[in-house]
Parts: sequence; C-alpha cells; structure tokens
Amino acid sequence: MPRKLLLLPPLSACSALRVPRARPAASPAMNAARTGYRVFSANSTAACTELAKRITERLGAELGKSVVYQETNGETRVEIKESVRGQDIFIIQTIPSFYCFRDVNTAVMELLIMAYALKTACARNIIGVIPYFPYSKQSKMRKRGSIVCKLLASMLAKAGLTHIITMDLHQKEIQGFFSFPVDNLRASPFLLQYI
Repeated sequence: MPRKLLLLPPLSACSALRVPRARPAASPAMNAARTGYRVFSANSTAACTELAKRITERLGAELGKSVVYQETNGETRVEIKESVRGQDIFIIQTIPSFYCFRDVNTAVMELLIMAYALKTACARNIIGVIPYFPYSKQSKMRKRGSIVCKLLASMLAKAGLTHIITMDLHQKEIQGFFSFPVDNLRASPFLLQYI
C-alpha cells in the first residue's frame, strides 16, 4: 500500500487559528519554573541573604531552597532541596571584606561546592553573581609566587560555572583567565549620580 503524503498549511496560517487563553496569575515559583531559572544564595550571611532576597523580589521569583552549613570537623556541606534539572541557576555569593569576621576561603569553597552540587543535579547553566571577585589582586606573577586568580578561574569552571557577573575587577585582563563569559560591571556610573 503506497504511503500518502500529508500536507499541512503553512505555519503562519496555523498560528492565526490559535485563540489566546487568559492565564491565571502565577506565583513567583511558577514564574521561575516557567522561565526556567532559579536564584540561590551560596551562604547564610546577612549580606548575601539580603542581596539574594532583593534580587528575587525584583525578578518576581522565590529564593531557591538550599542549606549551606559547616560540619563539626569544619567541612562545608551544601544540600539542594529542590529539582533544578534543565534550569538556569544564578548563585549569589558575597565575599567577605577585611572587616567581616568570615573567611574568604570559606566563601570560595561554599561557591565551589554549591556550583558542583547544582552541576550534578543537571542544571543547564550556572551563573555566579559575585559582586567582589576574590583574589583578583593576585593576577600577576610575583617572584616565585603563583597567579591565584587564574587558579580560581579554573576551579570555578571545573565546579560547573558557565558564566560570572562581577563588579570592578582589579584588572580587566582577568577576564581572559576564564574559559566562559565574564560580565565585569562598573559601579562608577551609579556612584557618580550621588556625588
């Protein structure tokens, strides 16, 4: 029996036949699920949590459910409490300053472990939002030292990050250390408005 060829009308004609339906108001969680992104806070400090909450409020989304804590032996543990399969993930991580009582290395490990946990949970893209990028002043070889900033860039790529958004890198050449895109935002246009 010969096969019959089924002819369909052009796509433009089909789209004209569709009638738009009214959608019910979506909750922030439904918005995030529909758009395919989630926002997570990589640590439980007040500054990081506050920044993550403000960002999610602006986006009309909810903060992703995760737990970041220190084991009794000092190791960092991260648990993702929801499915992130196929979604774009934004990790907000504030790195403590000199005046903060937290360790920079602990914050870096929290970011690395969370990124790796999201990678193994099949997240599509993992974007790190890091307002102050640590070790950016160690971007040149001095005597018998090392280029620690390049090492950190490699570690972030290996952990699963696919993009970074940061502000005012110490040297713009640091962007070349990464194997993925880096958005180096400038704070000066916003600060100049208030001077």
